[in-house]
Amino acid sequence: MNADEKRRIIERLQARYQGVSRASQGAYGSESSFSALDRLVDAGACRFGVCVDQPDRNSFAACDLAPPLARMIDHTALKPDTTEAQIRELCEEARKYCFASVCVNPCYVRLAAELLAGSPVAVCTVIGFPLGASASQVKALESEIAIRDGATEIDMVINVGMLKSGHHTYVENDMRAVVDAAKSAATSRSTRHKIVTKVILETALLSDEEKVIASVLAQNAGADFVKTSTGFSSGGATAADVALMRRAVGPKMGIKASGGVRTKEDAELMIAHGATRIGASASVAILKGKTGASGY
Repeated sequence: MNADEKRRIIERLQARYQGVSRASQGAYGSESSFSALDRLVDAGACRFGVCVDQPDRNSFAACDLAPPLARMIDHTALKPDTTEAQIRELCEEARKYCFASVCVNPCYVRLAAELLAGSPVAVCTVIGFPLGASASQVKALESEIAIRDGATEIDMVINVGMLKSGHHTYVENDMRAVVDAAKSAATSRSTRHKIVTKVILETALLSDEEKVIASVLAQNAGADFVKTSTGFSSGGATAADVALMRRAVGPKMGIKASGGVRTKEDAELMIAHGATRIGASASVAILKGKTGASGY
């Protein structure tokens, strides 16, 4: 552990005490907590207990001490031959590393929701995947079923052919059908989670003008994120595309970079250009500073 890593850890530990009354802080008050924690780390402490079963006690969540990058990653397994055993491993890793979500095919949503129940890790699934050419009604129904099964994040693929044909109203309505279905399904189930909708543009197949148009259409349709790629087309995320999408939608909308993000440097580059979420199957390797295998 270098000095900068230790400083970040101590600062985040120190933040756990900021919401506690001065009387209960004792030796860990705001003025002395940094030096006290610094001494504990220097003495050899490598873990700290934080009462994860009492989140209201000190106003923190169980994954608050996870690396910030981990909380930006959708840990992904979308290959057609993905097995149940691999989904179980995916969810175990997501719990261990506190990823933002697992992203799985719709048939595995119910299993993932069961495995991740009670954890801060969300369950994300894909709609109209990977081609985006399903009828809008089918995409809407697929979204409703996924949410009923436990998904709280929906990544839908746009109809690329319709966009390239200039049928912009169709494309926006296609997106809105999923957004509206997600909102409707969310109100019908007992959950404290907002349903997050992301629109996959498949940027490798689009011109820059089409990327901007698709981004604006997604924003108009009420989506929460625009996403670069499925990971199954001719190319994945690029920093240039992320920057272009950020300029198109402004500072408030989320941007997910996915497809070909295999290293920590790849992820950090996407974030530097405006990404607020990373989709990757190489999530564990990314956090460990290694290079992950190609593809999803």
